[in-house]
Amino acid sequence: MIPRPPFAWELTAAEEARAFEALKPRLVGLWSAIHAFEEAPYTSVVIPSLTLDRAELEKLPGATFYEERLLFLLIRLRNPRARMVYVTSQPVHPMLLDYYLQFLAGVPSSHARTRLTMLSAYDGSPLPLSQKVLDRPRLIQRIRSCITDPARAYLTVFNGTPLERMLSVLLGIPMNGLDPALCHLGTKSGSRKVFREAAVPMPAGFEDVRTGTEVEKALGELQRMRPGLRRAVVKLDEGFSGEGNALVDLPATPQPDGIRRSLDRMRFSVPAESPERFLGKLAKMGGVVEEFVPGAEATSPSAQLRVSPTGETILLSTHDQVLGGSSGQVYQGCRFPAADGYRSLVQEAALKIGQVLASKGVVSRFGVDFLASRSGPDGAWALHALEINLRMGGTTHPFLALRFLVDGGNLDLASGLFRGPDGAAKFYRSTDSLQDDSYRGLTPEELFDIVTMYRLHYNQATGRGVLFHMLGALSEHGKVGLTAIGNSREDAEGLYRSTLEVLNRESVLGHAPVAPSRAEEGHG
Repeated sequence: MIPRPPFAWELTAAEEARAFEALKPRLVGLWSAIHAFEEAPYTSVVIPSLTLDRAELEKLPGATFYEERLLFLLIRLRNPRARMVYVTSQPVHPMLLDYYLQFLAGVPSSHARTRLTMLSAYDGSPLPLSQKVLDRPRLIQRIRSCITDPARAYLTVFNGTPLERMLSVLLGIPMNGLDPALCHLGTKSGSRKVFREAAVPMPAGFEDVRTGTEVEKALGELQRMRPGLRRAVVKLDEGFSGEGNALVDLPATPQPDGIRRSLDRMRFSVPAESPERFLGKLAKMGGVVEEFVPGAEATSPSAQLRVSPTGETILLSTHDQVLGGSSGQVYQGCRFPAADGYRSLVQEAALKIGQVLASKGVVSRFGVDFLASRSGPDGAWALHALEINLRMGGTTHPFLALRFLVDGGNLDLASGLFRGPDGAAKFYRSTDSLQDDSYRGLTPEELFDIVTMYRLHYNQATGRGVLFHMLGALSEHGKVGLTAIGNSREDAEGLYRSTLEVLNRESVLGHAPVAPSRAEEGHG
């Protein structure tokens, strides 16, 4: 008789740690086999839980539907011997699966569908998906039953925490993600320490700050280090998407009373935040105080990398992040690739940081955010590293979408451009934050009607068009994500804008879309 796997409560912390370590070597062999043989059999178990601070996560409308962003990992089903188990909080609309599977070049969607198992916790609460799965032992058993060969299976997660580590152990498969013991390297304080070790420039500042008194002291010291500094940023160690940041407008001179009054007037990205609540979170998780780097022109590029189980640091992509909100620091989308003027600087700095992380045992996808600034249009770009995100982020799934759609395409490391099989470069503009009250009530079917009528869908023949994600959040929250792919930067931007114009017009009409005018034809 096959022994029953343990329940979570039956494992001691030491037993869990030993089991997790024992699974790690499997990932090395599996990684080599998958990448050496395109059609090697394996099972990918995807549990895309946003296992983040609950208070911060509750600021994100429709957070559970962010689990749909990793549906672009269905690209793995191009391998006719690969299988996938995908788990979500709430069921995914069958039409969405058909929507993605139709783009699998060379593989009948019906064949891919037989190798895909969708499972759900049927729980829309704000708990992380990983916790929901752990709370349902029978669901864990169902996932295990879908794994034909545990020796050739692995777990994919959004980020690695003790919850994901426990899932890995209970499922009996290695986790292709960050060991939770290394999470501190991805905090704001940990990031600064890694930047220092990698000899990559960063803003002047202080890490491991926890109290209001320590913040005041750090701000005063910053003003002494940077005479004339009038603005600084306080960041929570575990904040994300810029929503854990506070801007501080400093007095002309570093006097304690003036700095204290400045803290009372901190500006936040979230309207409901207050200085008292923010400092309470700082006391709980710690944070950093940094100068606000001046510049007549400033942008926010990022790099995405992966450290393989064999320790190889791999550059995946670069982006220019689109930031907004009242503080101008909330992530709202991205453009691929990062601008020509500083893209090579970003790549070089990111690889240095990645090599330091690899030396510490990090195995996962991760991103590094930077600030690029210059004094004027003819000035040289200066680059400062801002933070490390040891998880999949807002720029992960758009690039997966590009790879999903452009079969045979690859990143040209010399130029930083993604080129299709014909050598043509591809560009995109993407967002998770397309939200409007007029979108509420639109079903996925109705959205597909609109984009089909206006010929906005991605067209394999022209190599341009739009791919949507997070469609489950559309009707309830009026929120959806999209990636507009074009054959030039201007082409992608134009397609993005025209898509927004169509959606805004048609959603307000509230009835079947009218036929497009001649001027609107041919968008893809």
